[in-house]
Amino acid sequence: GEATLDYNLAFKFYITTKLSNPHYTPEVSTKTTIVNFIVVQDGLTNQLLGVVVKAEEPHLEEQKNKLVVQVAKGKNRLVELENEILRLLAETKGSLLDDLSLIDTLQESKV
Repeated sequence: GEATLDYNLAFKFYITTKLSNPHYTPEVSTKTTIVNFIVVQDGLTNQLLGVVVKAEEPHLEEQKNKLVVQVAKGKNRLVELENEILRLLAETKGSLLDDLSLIDTLQESKV
């Protein structure tokens, strides 16, 4: 493991598996691009329904897409608030009730 080897930047290595849900170690996952080509019936149904709705009622598809984006933003904000709360809890000295920024963040997370 201590020797440095030269390699061609155009080199590509493809591996396939018949496993329905293969598990890879974090080391493998961070150094590779994993593509999952499995199509399940629910996913295919949702895609086809989206195509039909887009053709028949484009405003409904647009509304659904806006809601999906809004939900994703909400989830991201929730993760940010959770991380901020954990950081504030770790940094708080003394009583938690005296830390106004922690209380404000907790109030914001309730909304």
